[in-house]
Amino acid sequence: MTISPAGIARLIPAVTTMPSAQESPEGGEEDTLHYEETEDDAVSPMDLSELLKEGTKESHDRAENTQFVKDFLKGRIKKELFKLATAALYFTYSALEEEMDHNKDNPLFAPLYFPVELHRREALAKDLKYFYGEDWKEKIQCSEATQQYVDRIHHVGQHEPELLVAHAYTRYMGDLSGGQVLKKVAQRALKLPSTEEGIQFYVFDNISNAQQFKQLYRARMNALDLDKNTKERIVEEANKAFRFNMQVFDELDKVGRSLGEAAQDGGVPVHDGKGDIRKCPYYADKLGTAGPSCPFHAAAGLARQPLVQLVLAACMAVAAGAAAWYIL
Repeated sequence: MTISPAGIARLIPAVTTMPSAQESPEGGEEDTLHYEETEDDAVSPMDLSELLKEGTKESHDRAENTQFVKDFLKGRIKKELFKLATAALYFTYSALEEEMDHNKDNPLFAPLYFPVELHRREALAKDLKYFYGEDWKEKIQCSEATQQYVDRIHHVGQHEPELLVAHAYTRYMGDLSGGQVLKKVAQRALKLPSTEEGIQFYVFDNISNAQQFKQLYRARMNALDLDKNTKERIVEEANKAFRFNMQVFDELDKVGRSLGEAAQDGGVPVHDGKGDIRKCPYYADKLGTAGPSCPFHAAAGLARQPLVQLVLAACMAVAAGAAAWYIL
């Protein structure tokens, strides 16, 4: 389907979405996923883009306020958790883009088929290769919450392809909007290279102007030949997509709480007396038979004893005095 420049000008809904930043409670600038929108009279309340925007507002707000997203926006994201999130996205987009490929000639979806501009599977594969190495496919697995999301996408693509619009809209429009905020946060918090390794998912090389592309995408959605009932079903499906995403976020949050406060370069959690001892590399026989306790846990627990702290302080003082005497 080809739309001329004049046709695009007539079809583009006049809704522009601009990311904004809010001051954090601590006084610094905190990244947010809120947007400022401007509208004009060209937008009809019955346009699919408007129905989706209004019909998913509550779901969008709830997703924004999940603990995982709030921590992410504050830069509180561990590399191990980010890697798991990237894997979850890989399985999700693999399913979505497989079903989009199958339905690329379906008139109820074809106008929204932009594989060169939007598809993320290959970008996510590059990110996973960066984090896990050449054998990354052998090191990742689809989590329970992600599998439920994947199963729903396959069901829609094979049995209700008109609803595929909801999943494509929810994912790609979010990636081109709030996703760009998350890209900057991840790069800064995880100290990723300025050459964008590890965050290729957020890089859309074939879209020169994200705002204009989003307008075109909404215009094509609004031009789909859909009756009122189908539009309502698409909005309902978009809310389901948000719920699937929130379930993945909640799952990641639970995993995040089980990880230590930091991770070694190799991705092995460094124990500080917290978290799951089974993740410690010194745990006896890799979850096998009982054995000596984790030295990290033992040392950390011992160091917290007041008497031990006093002895350590005295030793430090003696060592400092000896060093000063030697230098003099």
